[in-house]
Amino acid sequence: MRRHPRTAALAAGALLAVCSLAAPGLTATAAVPTPAEHTVTAQGAARTAAFWTPERMREATPLDLTPERADAASAPATGGRHTVVPPTPAPAHPDGATLRSFPQSGGPWTGDGAIVKTSGRVFFTMQGRKASCSGDAVTSGNHSTVITAGHCVKYQGNWHTDWTFVPGYHDGQAPYGTWSATKTLSTPQWTASEDMNYDVGAAVVAPLDGKKLTDVVGGQGLDFNGAYGQAMYSFGFPAASPYDGTRLIHCSGTATQDFFLTKDHGLSCNMTGGSSGGPWFTSFDESTGTGLQASVNSFGYVFLPDTMFGPYFGDDAKALYDNAQNT
Repeated sequence: MRRHPRTAALAAGALLAVCSLAAPGLTATAAVPTPAEHTVTAQGAARTAAFWTPERMREATPLDLTPERADAASAPATGGRHTVVPPTPAPAHPDGATLRSFPQSGGPWTGDGAIVKTSGRVFFTMQGRKASCSGDAVTSGNHSTVITAGHCVKYQGNWHTDWTFVPGYHDGQAPYGTWSATKTLSTPQWTASEDMNYDVGAAVVAPLDGKKLTDVVGGQGLDFNGAYGQAMYSFGFPAASPYDGTRLIHCSGTATQDFFLTKDHGLSCNMTGGSSGGPWFTSFDESTGTGLQASVNSFGYVFLPDTMFGPYFGDDAKALYDNAQNT
């Protein structure tokens, strides 16, 4: 991955760039801007499904980004209502053994549990180039919502095309199929000016073989307007050296808060390009592989190696999630 010499570069993406219980379907407050979205026709989704052959997936490369804007005046407020969405159990899966892999600055996930099904690689076309990110299936009203990074759905003024999600990807295999997006979405702050405080994206995927995504792989929970400084786990499929995109990698530790450019969470982590959009969890249970998603892999600073940053999930991330899950 490449890190921008002046400010920050995404270190984790296709592109390198809790409390009250709430049921799916909660409406965002009127004061929060409406998320931006890009709709794909049924014919387009079908073309995407045919496009991503195993060979093309292997050809996809992480793209290095050099975003330079983080608007301190519009940084996410942290005083919103703390909301937790619980995980959705997948069809029967074996519990993994307790790994006690905390802290961890980067290494293969050797456990089992829900995370090996809900996390996956994201593939898309950007300006004629086949690229990859990471993403995560989450609990949602439509059973079809994936959370990823904003730059994994739109960058440099253009929405990515041929967008698909491959949960449980490993060693070139797609054990649960490839799920084509019918809609991709991001926060208005990211789509308008690529403000790294709001580098959050989502996708709604079409049913596959008559089934919906989380009915097949389950869905992780979510955590909005939570606290800083918590124990967190991040996951992704880094594809730039020393990684190759074939395995699920994870990091863990007590998160910090960025005090340079953004209001993001920070975590010691050596993941590289291709991991952008992978989930960050609070309340993560290593034995079951479930947690509450509270951020995504987003970027790193050139002067601070082996450190990943991820956006705070505040009201704007909640509005994005609500918009996606109510589609």
